[in-house]
Amino acid sequence: MVSAVFHSPLEASAPPVTSTHSPIGKAMSKPKTEAPAAPVVSARPSAASRDFRGVWMAVLPPVLGLACLVLLWQLIASTSNSGIPKPAETWAQALEVFSDPFYSEGPNDQGIGWNVLASLQRVAIGFGLAAAVGIPAGFAIGRFEFLSRMFNPLISLLRPVSPLAWLPIGLLVFKGANPAAIWTIFICSIWPMIINTAVGVQRVPQDYMNVARVLNLSEWKIFTKILFPAVLPYLLTGVRLAVGTAWLVIVAAEMLTGGVGIGFWVWDEWNNLNVSSIIIAIFVIGIVGLLLEFALIKIATLFTFEEVKS
Repeated sequence: MVSAVFHSPLEASAPPVTSTHSPIGKAMSKPKTEAPAAPVVSARPSAASRDFRGVWMAVLPPVLGLACLVLLWQLIASTSNSGIPKPAETWAQALEVFSDPFYSEGPNDQGIGWNVLASLQRVAIGFGLAAAVGIPAGFAIGRFEFLSRMFNPLISLLRPVSPLAWLPIGLLVFKGANPAAIWTIFICSIWPMIINTAVGVQRVPQDYMNVARVLNLSEWKIFTKILFPAVLPYLLTGVRLAVGTAWLVIVAAEMLTGGVGIGFWVWDEWNNLNVSSIIIAIFVIGIVGLLLEFALIKIATLFTFEEVKS
């Protein structure tokens, strides 16, 4: 008897199941692999090249500027009969001057190092006195409108006066060249600190003062908690301007008063017709002023707060 085997339509249409244990099953179950993509070449410069470019741009322009100055100096010294020494002659003189900058052979014959230190000492004393008077005066003038109206005309009248015009007054009052030079530094340094401090106080937002009035804060609390932190950038700007002015004025004051100092050293070298030493002194004065400015900028950055962006 022949028996017939019948399959359902679902069983007939189903694909054959292939075992994964067989080689055919492994071949059919293995996923296709794609070819690796080509690497994308970035057009941005690498970090090393950016660092090299930054160093190059920081070094090359100043070097070119100094080279142009030396070239111009060489041309003027070679083509004129003004007696200006050439850069090579000045360099040889500088090596001699700085070989022993702290020698001392009398009150009027000392090395350039002692003269620079004497000038810096006068600047420090005069500037310190100006800061002790000018900064509190600036806070008071900016804080109280009555004092502002009282002293603003006097400041506007006296500030444009040349600092050297005050030197004879110092000689008359103090009867000495050294205190007269310090007085000149004091009178030329006090105006930038008064003005910048007063402007900083006047620019404090009125809302802060209203809150202090509501909280019934004392003047000391207002000064330490509100005014001083807000005015500090203005105050440091005034200090920078005052130091730069003081270093400029001390050279001229020492030329007139004499004694030990970089200004007197320049004048003494001129009397000896040593122009190379005068040029050396000009570079020394510029370098010292640059170092003072750089130090004050670094101090100012410590108290400068930038708003954090979210």
